[in-house]
Amino acid sequence: MEDLSLHILDIVENSIRAKASRIMIKVMEDIEKDFLTIEIRDNGQGIDEETIKKVLDPFFTTRTTRKVGLGLPLLSQAARESGGDVQIESEVGRGTRVKATFGYSHIDRKPLGNMEATLRALIVGNPEIDFIYEHKKGELEYHLDTKEIRAETKGRAISKSSQRK
Repeated sequence: MEDLSLHILDIVENSIRAKASRIMIKVMEDIEKDFLTIEIRDNGQGIDEETIKKVLDPFFTTRTTRKVGLGLPLLSQAARESGGDVQIESEVGRGTRVKATFGYSHIDRKPLGNMEATLRALIVGNPEIDFIYEHKKGELEYHLDTKEIRAETKGRAISKSSQRK
């Protein structure tokens, strides 16, 4: 994957397959401390302890359509290449948290990529899911909550047909 937004898209798709109804994506860029953190939390089915031990193995997948699962292993590799790491916490029936850290100025850190397009694809493609996106870079903060948007638009669905042309 060429940029981190594609990794985010892949991990969030895992959350969707795990029947999450609420997915939070946090991006923190701390230039002063020289790190970038991406955290994805969901309220999906969760992962049991036995499976957690295997999810970073590229030859392990719970999907029946293929024999490899590259999303989490590739994210982990991208993080390690920039001096970071990946942590995965989960509880069956309560959800999962994936946190990836990267060396911000490291030459091998992939660019963040097009988060606007990633969020648009997720929100438009999954209007029934509540997405929360928080992005902090220094003193700047951005917050998007689809539940709040639906409340402001009186429940009108956020969909492709409601976007400007």
